[in-house]
Amino acid sequence: MVHDLSQQYGSVKKILEEADRVLGFSISKLMFEGPDSELMKTEFTQPAILTASVACWTVLGEHGVTPDMAAGHSLGEYSALVAAGALKFEDAVYTVHMRGRFMQEAVPIGQGGMAAIVGLDRDSIEQVCRDISKGIGPVQAVNFNCPGQVVIAGETQAVEKACEKIKEAGARRAIMLRVSAPFHSTLMEPAAMKLKEILEKIEIKDAKIPVVSNYTAKFETEAAQIQHNLVMQAAHPVLWEDSVKTMIQGGMQAALECGPGTVLTGFTHRIDKSIPSVHVEDEESLRTALSFMKEN
Repeated sequence: MVHDLSQQYGSVKKILEEADRVLGFSISKLMFEGPDSELMKTEFTQPAILTASVACWTVLGEHGVTPDMAAGHSLGEYSALVAAGALKFEDAVYTVHMRGRFMQEAVPIGQGGMAAIVGLDRDSIEQVCRDISKGIGPVQAVNFNCPGQVVIAGETQAVEKACEKIKEAGARRAIMLRVSAPFHSTLMEPAAMKLKEILEKIEIKDAKIPVVSNYTAKFETEAAQIQHNLVMQAAHPVLWEDSVKTMIQGGMQAALECGPGTVLTGFTHRIDKSIPSVHVEDEESLRTALSFMKEN
C-alpha cells in the first residue's frame, strides 16, 4: 500500500504521518508490514484504504491532474469527498476508522457475511433474498456493482442459503467473500446511528466539484445533503452501476481510480466499454496514468 510512493513523495509520507497521529497507532506500519489478519479487520481496512487512496490522489494533484467530478465505492466515497474539498483528510480517516469499528460492533465476526453473485439479474436476486429473509434471516442485495455482478449481505446462514437458491435460479457463480461484517445491510443500522453522531461533530463543507452519492446515485455538492447521505449509505445499498452511469451522463470521458487494486476500473469497463479507465496505486501505475492523462 503506497510504500514506494512514500519513499519518493514527501506529501505521501506526510499523509501517512498524519493518519498515524490522528488514529493514535501506526496504520502505516500495518499497511506496509501487515499482518493480513489485522489488516482484514474493517476498523483497520477502512482507514488504510482511505489513506492509500488519498495519498495516490495527492500525488496526481502535484502532477497537475484535476477532476471534473468524483465518486467512491462505499468507504471510497470519503476519499472522493476529500478530493472534492468537502472533508479534511484528518476528519475522514478518523471517521472511517470509527465507522469500521461501529460496523464490527453491530455484527460480531462470524455472524454476518457477504457474497458476490455473478450472472443473474437484479430482480431475481432481490426476490430470492426476500424469500430467504422471511424464513431464515435477513439477507439483501447491497452492492449493485455492474451488469452481471451484485453483492448480497446479511446473517451468515441466510447468505449461504441465498447463494444456494440464487445458483438454482440461474446464477453462474455465488462466491462468499472474505469480509468481517455484512456491510450496507439493514444489520448496519446501529452503526449508522453511531456514525451520525461522529459526522455531526466534524466539519463538512460544500464540495468544490460534484460527488456522486452511493445512496442516491446523484451528484451532490451541499454539505448537509452529503452528511445525510453518508449516514444513510452505511445501512443502504451502494448504487455503483447507477453512479457510474450518472457520471457518464454528466460528461465523464475517462475514469481514474486511486488506491489499492483495479476493482472499480473493471466495473467501469463492464458498465461502458467506451470509457477509458486507469488506476494509480504505486510508482509504475502512476507513470502509466500520467501518460494516459496527457493522451486523453
